[in-house]
Amino acid sequence: MSISTSFFNPSFSISNNNNPTTPTTTGLSLHRPSTFLHLRLPTNPTTNLSLHHHHRHCSPFLALSTSGGDNNYKNDDGGSNNGGGGDNSGGGNGGEGDNAGDRNREEAMMVLAEAQRSLESLPKDLAAAIRDGKIPGAVLTRFFELEKSGLMRWLMQFGGFKERLLADDLFLAKVGMECGVGIFTKTAAEYDRRRENFFKELEIVFADVVMAIIADFMLVYLPAPTVSLRSPLLLSAGPISKFFFNCPDNAFQVALSGTSYSLLQRIGAIVRNGAKLFAVGTTSSLVGTAATNALINARKAVDKSAAGEVENVPILATSAAYGVYMAISSNLRYQILAGVIEQRILEPFLHQHKLLLSAFCFAVRTGNTYLGSLLWVDYARFIGIQKAHEEEKILSE
Repeated sequence: MSISTSFFNPSFSISNNNNPTTPTTTGLSLHRPSTFLHLRLPTNPTTNLSLHHHHRHCSPFLALSTSGGDNNYKNDDGGSNNGGGGDNSGGGNGGEGDNAGDRNREEAMMVLAEAQRSLESLPKDLAAAIRDGKIPGAVLTRFFELEKSGLMRWLMQFGGFKERLLADDLFLAKVGMECGVGIFTKTAAEYDRRRENFFKELEIVFADVVMAIIADFMLVYLPAPTVSLRSPLLLSAGPISKFFFNCPDNAFQVALSGTSYSLLQRIGAIVRNGAKLFAVGTTSSLVGTAATNALINARKAVDKSAAGEVENVPILATSAAYGVYMAISSNLRYQILAGVIEQRILEPFLHQHKLLLSAFCFAVRTGNTYLGSLLWVDYARFIGIQKAHEEEKILSE
């Protein structure tokens, strides 16, 4: 048995070995001032008393531990205790990860027992994550709560929705907020930038709004924090695939217990989402500009006088520009919004007040959407894919 406590006395060491073959020795040695007292009492019949007092710059503490009757104890300078108590030199991150995994597994099994559910009744990916100790009991509790809603239960049949709903039970509400306010905020931003030219440039306004609405869903979906339930990659996967597979979906999201992300992995999340949003932005722009050009051509056919006033929107240039804008501006803004403002700031303070939390999220997302529309108009005019009506009139003269 060993007892550790701390005092502020001079250091001394006393040892008494009642070995019949060894003369009894008593020694007193002064060391540097210390605040740590270690008393070891072995459980074997042989009496062995060791008293150490060392100086540490830490708050006083009392630790009590027991070990088997092993006499291979070494002092602090000697390293570790190799007795029945195990190695005291401290484990690495692997040991901490194993402990967190075991704790997650125990919590999840307790939640299952309370809900009177079996592991086999859960979706396969969720059950596998519980066996691997990847998710804590709080995630499983949220799953049971979401299952009570028929809509949520249906959405959780899709892996991407399940991972996002388990990380944020307001995810679907945020999608509705984003798409619902998108039309109004983007139209208002277009009017603020164009003013009296708003109706003269209505075709361009329509293209911008269509592009934005198509992209709004993906802007919420892709950067949203997730609870990863994905199956491991194949052994034949390349190093680049493995790296991006282990990156979080949001660069700033809070890691679950037993999981951690390096700075490089968080940067990788920005790069990966940027590539996805570039593809989303380019595709949505192709659809929006194609629809706009169809409307422009129809207007020219009806109103011959509009042939000189209205020009077709450049499809390829606009699509590529919007893809770049989504990959950089939208990607960073929505990653910060979901991972920092909502998950790290609003959620910890308002997690018990869902209605108030939803109101704050609505306000922040509305402001972010409006800001994005202003930035897009300025960006499009800066690179020359859109011109103000006055500029076009001057050029025509």
